[in-house]
Formats: sequence, structure tokens, C-alpha cells
Amino acid sequence: MAEQKTNVMRVLDQKKIPYKAHAYPHGGEAVDGVTVAKLTGLDPASVFKTLVTRGASKKIYVFVIPVAMELQLKQAAKAVGEKAIAMVHVSEITALTGYVRGGCSPIGMKKLYPTVFHSSVEQLETVVVSAGRIGSQVELSPQSLIRLVNAKTADIAAEE
Repeated sequence: MAEQKTNVMRVLDQKKIPYKAHAYPHGGEAVDGVTVAKLTGLDPASVFKTLVTRGASKKIYVFVIPVAMELQLKQAAKAVGEKAIAMVHVSEITALTGYVRGGCSPIGMKKLYPTVFHSSVEQLETVVVSAGRIGSQVELSPQSLIRLVNAKTADIAAEE
């Protein structure tokens, strides 16, 4: 059975950006990223999670980091020129991004928020991010992804 295309896949198709889709089993619940990497047989260093935050200025920022790492709020704030950064409440994620928790992708959000990838993305041949739905991931070139979402890279995360 052909996988149902997600909004993320449609955006990539439209922009003619090659990608590889990955699916993993889930019970409709968000699965932590390290588990997703195991279920898809991918290196956790190349599987990235998308975090939605709010700066002291009330602006929304998106940070995309390896699943086994923890966002460093001070470095994240510095990377976007904010005094402070805090995670948005899980209840706000869908309204801000159009995605559910666990299925949040940097691609195809309701708005293009300032986006920062962890600098390790630059060393990867491919990066894997959510395809915008729990159970679906897309693997693509980091350069294509960064260009698509107009992102920058910074050292914003550390090992958990």
C-alpha cells in the first residue's frame, strides 16, 4: 500500500526536493525520537526533533536538534538574539504550527518561523525530520532542508 502523502511530502514534491519517506509503528501516541530512530533503523544522530519555543519578545522560534540531545535554552536564545527562550505549552503547538505534538515538522508550518538547526546537521549526508504526522518521517539533504525553511545553524543543544 502506498504511503499516504503528508503536507510535508507535498511541499517537498512541489519544490522538487528529493526525499525518502520512513514509517514507524505507533499507537497514535507521540513516540520519543530515540525510539523512532530505533524503529526506523536510522542513526539517532541523523534523526532530528522539532521544538517550538517563544522568546522573551513573544516571537515564536523553531529549533531542530538531534533526538538524543537536549535544547540549551541560553544558547538557543543567543542564536536568535533573544534574552530568553521557553518551550511553548503543548496545547499551543497545533494552533501555532498546524501539527500535533510528536508530528511537528520544520517543513510546512502555518507560518515560516525563524528556524535554527543544531550545527551537527552540517556534517550529515542526510537528515531525518517528521513528515508532519506521527508515524512518518522524511529523510533528505540537510542543505535542501535548511534552504527550504530559510534556517541557520548554531550550537544550541547538548547531550541529554
